[in-house]
Parts: sequence; structure tokens; C-alpha cells
Amino acid sequence: MAKLLLKLQRYFRRKPVRFFTLLALYLAAGSLVFLHSGFSGEPTVPGSPRSPAAAEGPGLPYLGVMQLSRGFKAAATMPAGGRRHGPWFKSTSKEPADRGKSRDNGGARSRALRARSGREKEEDRARYIGCYEDNTRQRTLRGMSFFDYKKMTVFRCQDNCAERGYLYAGLEFGAECYCGHKIQASNASESECNMECKGERSNTCGGINRLSIYRLELAQESARRYGSAIFRGCFRRPENVSIALPASQLMLNMSVDKCVDFCTEKEFPLAALAGTTCRCGFPSTLFPLHEREDEQLCAHKCAAEEFESCGSADFLLVYQTQVQDNRCMDRRFLPSRAKQLVALASFPGAGNTWARHLIELATGFYTGSYYFDGSLYNKGFKGERDHWRSGRTICIKTHESGQKEIESFDSAILLIRNPYKALMAEFNRKYGGHIGFAAHAHWKGKEWPEFVANYAPWWATHTLDWLRYGKKVLVVHFEDLKRDLFAQLQRMVALLGVTACEDRLLCVEGQKDGNFKRSGLRKLEYDPYTPEMRKAISGYIRTVDAALKLRNLSGVPEDYFPR
Repeated sequence: MAKLLLKLQRYFRRKPVRFFTLLALYLAAGSLVFLHSGFSGEPTVPGSPRSPAAAEGPGLPYLGVMQLSRGFKAAATMPAGGRRHGPWFKSTSKEPADRGKSRDNGGARSRALRARSGREKEEDRARYIGCYEDNTRQRTLRGMSFFDYKKMTVFRCQDNCAERGYLYAGLEFGAECYCGHKIQASNASESECNMECKGERSNTCGGINRLSIYRLELAQESARRYGSAIFRGCFRRPENVSIALPASQLMLNMSVDKCVDFCTEKEFPLAALAGTTCRCGFPSTLFPLHEREDEQLCAHKCAAEEFESCGSADFLLVYQTQVQDNRCMDRRFLPSRAKQLVALASFPGAGNTWARHLIELATGFYTGSYYFDGSLYNKGFKGERDHWRSGRTICIKTHESGQKEIESFDSAILLIRNPYKALMAEFNRKYGGHIGFAAHAHWKGKEWPEFVANYAPWWATHTLDWLRYGKKVLVVHFEDLKRDLFAQLQRMVALLGVTACEDRLLCVEGQKDGNFKRSGLRKLEYDPYTPEMRKAISGYIRTVDAALKLRNLSGVPEDYFPR
């Protein structure tokens, strides 16, 4: 073999032209094979079931084309009222393009009746408001949009729009989802919304240039957005309104956009709409954001926008602008070595990183870690590089559950999360990173059953060990922290022995998400837990619930148990 290689080396040294010619031919042949594979069959999108990359790592589900801008740039080149197809759409039907109009009305009505019965079941999530016109030049709903020509469902569209904070979700052509804050078109006949959803034949998803529109009644308040502003809720007018919200301007043609733009220009993080007056300020003890009122009290139409609410003189509708509240952003190491080591203990996937973010903002001090994670360090958790016994950090992240490791700490905040949610979050982190997602192949393959079999018992033993061996343990449920952040954060800060001013805690509420929140756009279309898995996990939940009650603590939240 060595002699052969030596002969080849001598041959090409004498005749380099032939060598480079053969190399060029080889590369050209490879390029032709690559191009052929790229153009054969349907196009692929990274992360789609047809993409080779999908099996190798995280990615978005197969949504065809996702547009996060208002409307479609390509739409301007389309003829008015003409039917358009997404770039990844490849029709296999032999029917004419106007097949929706040629179908008999009887079939359309029967589908509409089935769809309506389905809508009634979903009233806790959204309310169907009718069929509306749409066209490519002037969209009826001008927020985010996405296509899925294989698996579109009414719930999927509603869920994605709600996660992005939109008030309306509309479905069109059986496979297209549009989101928006206001409807900018006229009603159409119900019979014109006559196309079945690609992912659920029993429901209707609009028609040709027709939208089936839903009002999202229970969109998460913390996620609702209007453009770049985040909806915070309806609040009673504070007593000293001119001090609590120092900047104001009368706006006879009031709209959300105008008020948000005004407060952004004045560099305030809050924009409060009070009828025809726009007020700006900071969250403070005079105007705290954790005392919401019923949103209906603020449901007064804006003078300039029919589908927007602008509050009233007594009840203010508040949005958070893109201006950063810097009162809680400064962080540093402890000025002197800590006398006690406090653990921030949790099962993986229970929200430990998020809790660290909240603690650092509330106290102004870095948190440490029993481990070292370079990605967390690069995102601003500077205590990540310190040895966990350095004494320079306010508390130390740990997932350990052995007696020796637990007894190394003087006290602990024990963060507990619903095991069904925690297991899925940790599985996503393991195969997709801190804000990524596991690929479809991992959920459907052997990885997920093996993961549940190994990690589900650990969820229970982790809590039991900390309750048994921990010297001073403060139990905080992840769900309570999300629901009542201000009160729960006060409890955590008190255990850490730090006096945090109330204005700083109020500032935290406005910066609470941090850099490690997964997008709600990636959700499984099925329940990954088998009946056998649920039976085992239910047993672990009951065990933990009993252990908490033995310590005279409230048991696990009710939603831990399957309904």
C-alpha cells in the first residue's frame, strides 16, 4: 500500500495538470449530484419532517413559510383578488383552482355546522366571530402569519396567535393562519368559508380569500402584544396620578400606537391610555402592576380605532414600551464573603435559570452554580465561572439530590414544577439547548421513553431528599412564581437575607422574561405521555404531595394531577 501511494505521489508530481484536471472533474460531479438532490421532489425547510437536518438537531416544526412581518412582501406582485400559493405549496389536486365556488352549498353547510359545534367546545379559549373577506393586497389581519399545508388546525392557529399576544386569529384556504389586533375588512357569507382544515377534516379553515376569524378571549396577559408593546392589563387610576405617571398628553384621536409612540419618545417604560389622555411613567409603589382590575372596566373604544380599547379617566389600559427600566439592571458580586451557602435547588427543567434571572434583578447580586455552563455565562450569568464555594454569589444553582451534597448548604430555596411540564422542558433542553427544542425524531424514537423512565423517579426523589436532608428549606412552586411573582419573589429575597426596595421588585415584573424563554410557537401536536407513563408519574406526584403535607406545607398544586 505504501509503495502504491509513493508511485501516485511521484506520478502527480511529474504531471500536476492531470492531477488538477481530475480534481476539478471530481468536484464538478459532486456539485451535479448535490444540485440534483436539491431540486428533486418537494423543497425542504430546516426543521421540517422532510429536511435531513430535522433528525440531527432542533428546529421549527414544518410550517411551510412563516412571516413575522405585517403582510407578505410578495403579495404586491399578485393580481387583486387572485389566488396565491405559498412558495412551498405544491398542489396535487386535479380540481380547478376555483373548486371552492363550484361545490354544492349543502356540503358547505354541513361542514359549517360541524365546525360550529367544535367551536362551542372551544369557547373557553376563543370565540368564533364570523367569515370575513381577505385579499393579497390589503390583509384583513396584518400581524404574524404562517402556512402549514399538511397539519393546520383551528387550535394550532389560535394557540400560535395567542402566544404572540394577538387578539384575533384567522384561518384561510384550509392551511393558512393570520394573526392581528384589528379586523380591517367586511363580513362575508358563512357559506364562503367552506374549506376543511388540512389537519382536521371535521373543522372549517376559511375559504378562497375568506377568513374564519376567532376572538382570543383568554390570550395570556403577560404575552399579549401590540406591535412592539406588551399588554400589561387594566388598572385603577392612582390617587396622585400626576406624580405616579408624570408625562401626559391630550389626544383627541387616541389609539394604542399613538400613546405607545409618545411614551417611547419620552423614554418611559409604561404607556397608560385614559380615554383621550395618554400618560407615561414607571412601575412604582404609587402605581404597582400586580393589582389588576377586570379588563372590561377598560373596554372603552378608542376615538381613532374602532377595534381598540383606550380605557377611561378612572381605569387605565397599560402597555409596556420597549424602553428598558434600568432600576433593576445593575448586578455585581457580593462585597464580602457570604457567611452562609444558600442553594437554589430544583429538578432539571423546573425553571432554575429563570429563577436565577429574577433573583439577580431583585437583589442586584450574581447567582452562582454547582456546575459551569458557558452559554449561561455568555448570556450574563457572570457568577457561573466562580467556584460554588467562593462566597461571592447570593445563591448557588444545583440539581444535586444526594445527602452529602444537600448537607453542604446552610439553607435552600426548593423550586418544584409540574413533572409533566418539567420533564418535557428538560428533554427539550437536552436535545435542543436552553431555548431550543428536541427534534420530532427524538420524541417518536426510543429517547423519550428512556428519558421518562430514568428522570420521572428522580423528580420525586429530588424533592424528597431536599425535604429530608435540607437544613432550612423554602418551597416555591414554579406555577405560583408565574402567577404571583411579586409575593413569591419577596419570600425568596427574604430567605437570602437581602433587603430589596419595592421599586426594584416592581421593576423586575417588567423585565421578568429574560433571555431563556422558549417561544410558544413550537408545540407538540400530540400528548407524548402514554397511559403507563401517566400512571407512574401520578404515583410520584402523590408521594411528593404527602411529603409536603407532612412538613405542614401546602401540597402540590391541583393541576399537577391529570384531569
